[in-house]
Amino acid sequence: MLTIRKSQDRGYADHGWLKSFHSFSFANYYDPAFMGWGNLRVINEDRIAPGTGFGTHGHRDMEIISYVLTGNLAHKDSMGNIEGIPPGDVQRMSAGNGVQHSEFNHAPDETTHFLQIWIEPNVRGIPASYEQKQVSAASKRGALCCIAAPEGGVVTLHADAALYAGLFDGDEAASLTIAQGRKAYVHLIRGALQVNGAALATGDAALLDHETTIALTHGQDAEVLVFDLAA
Repeated sequence: MLTIRKSQDRGYADHGWLKSFHSFSFANYYDPAFMGWGNLRVINEDRIAPGTGFGTHGHRDMEIISYVLTGNLAHKDSMGNIEGIPPGDVQRMSAGNGVQHSEFNHAPDETTHFLQIWIEPNVRGIPASYEQKQVSAASKRGALCCIAAPEGGVVTLHADAALYAGLFDGDEAASLTIAQGRKAYVHLIRGALQVNGAALATGDAALLDHETTIALTHGQDAEVLVFDLAA
């Protein structure tokens, strides 16, 4: 079964300094039909205004991935990491037994546009940890690059999930096999793309259950994230 959720049906919050679309219930946005999908709990598409950001706050027992689209995300945490996250990098923070961090856009004239992703871990109470690596555009071109997984990803997840990123245009296509009993989620960051023949536009998502294959075709300047998830 494949269900399309349109971009405009997501939750939305405008805090002035922060504009955020919520794929699943988050903060003041609540929809009992969209509390998560499998062990995927949060996809927030955030735009942080110049010179602003999230002050220091805490997390526990969650795998958090940041995927920057434009601008730069300045990260600082209680583990001693002080990093700038540019487009092309993937950052994974395992909140584990507790971590404090902040995220800012220090640019004077450029909005930071990024996706914040939360996945429920398959092990709790582990020491908090941080990982950040670059993912080349070439590795995503016409393919699904595994950017986060327990094994074989660009960064390592402490969760029963895998995250793939791809860039598709024209005749470029890719497919992914989904094991029986698992769910999948496709989030189209930009452009247009078909998922198993169903058309997605920028910001749309496809929720897949009891499907064995994800086929991505007919891309038009498309950037996409694909999640293989525990049910």
